[in-house]
Amino acid sequence: MRYLILSDIHSNLEALDAVLRAAGAQKYDALLMLGDLVGYGADPNAVVERIRALNPAAAVRGNHDKVACGLEDADDFNPMARAAATWTRNTLTESAREYLRSLPMGPVLVDDHIEICHGSPMDEDLYVVADLDVAESIAVARRPLCLFGHTHVAMVARMDSNDRLSIETPDGHPELRTELGAAARYLLNPGSVGQPRDGDARAAYAIADMDKKVVTLYRVAYPVAIAQRKIHEAGLPTSLAYRLGMGR
Repeated sequence: MRYLILSDIHSNLEALDAVLRAAGAQKYDALLMLGDLVGYGADPNAVVERIRALNPAAAVRGNHDKVACGLEDADDFNPMARAAATWTRNTLTESAREYLRSLPMGPVLVDDHIEICHGSPMDEDLYVVADLDVAESIAVARRPLCLFGHTHVAMVARMDSNDRLSIETPDGHPELRTELGAAARYLLNPGSVGQPRDGDARAAYAIADMDKKVVTLYRVAYPVAIAQRKIHEAGLPTSLAYRLGMGR
């Protein structure tokens, strides 16, 4: 089984389409969606319909999904995120809104090897940014490979049988390949499709080949200027457009 792993699309249709073209050429069997389909970008309905049509094998909701579909308020969001969430909520079709409402809370067990969540298996809204967060998330995970998003930073953490933790990031490379050891446990973030924050503006995704026990993180260029123009034309905060070009 080859899984395409996507997270944090954030209504960026240009980035999503570029990822789907690249991943389609690489071949995959099923999609795992780690949340935040919407928020920030200008194409929430089109993004929801693209993902819905792919019929993910498993998916979880993100914090922006919850706010956009009315399950939660935006009180904890900064002003820029709150403005984007309000615009998104007002722009969503009822069909898209209902799909977002239907997404389950993570973590979700996919099979005997994989579980998925948005923030962490400890808390769906937790930002896993410190080594302690990584170690505690691995300890709580019920499967040897736990996939998460939320931070918009691609990374692979490995805990060996002696509880030694190592963390690797792509550091600007277009691919990062990880062989899954039988005795180790992993916490993996594919990065953000639609709004990377690791200094690489290219759209991020991953493919997990569970037959070969290999997960590869990928980056692919997309027409950033088109996504930026759409943000401006929609009247969304201008900083949301600028940050796409910086990958921050």
